[in-house]
Amino acid sequence: MPIHLIKMAVGIGDLDHLIEVQKGRHFVRDGRTVVPGYTRRKPRRPDEVTDGGSMYWVIKGQVRCRQRVLDFELVDGEEGETWCRIIMDPELIPTMPVAKKPFQGWRYLEPSAAPRDLDDAGPDGELPPHILAELRELGLA
Repeated sequence: MPIHLIKMAVGIGDLDHLIEVQKGRHFVRDGRTVVPGYTRRKPRRPDEVTDGGSMYWVIKGQVRCRQRVLDFELVDGEEGETWCRIIMDPELIPTMPVAKKPFQGWRYLEPSAAPRDLDDAGPDGELPPHILAELRELGLA
């Protein structure tokens, strides 16, 4: 069963902003367009993540979207440090907004704790995401 990752989208204002930032990072790898993300530590369970897992992005205190993780690779930085490049599918899938307190780096996210995709949310998913987020904050959704 796949496991997911969750990470703060630092400096990102909303989902459209994340889309715009990632467009500038796309590259082609093995004939497929991908988008990289970077972190200091490579997950110790990479096979579970790449077996259908996603990166869930926290934007302004709420999980707002996810994108499928395809691979991990270690890369050398300019000052001799090693980074983990997370290779992701460029498609960002909006999720039901769920509040999340700040944290550093990334964390594992069990499938049972992952927010549902907005398209799979049923009748509530027809409301705009910012309204759903506000309803959740008020405890009404």
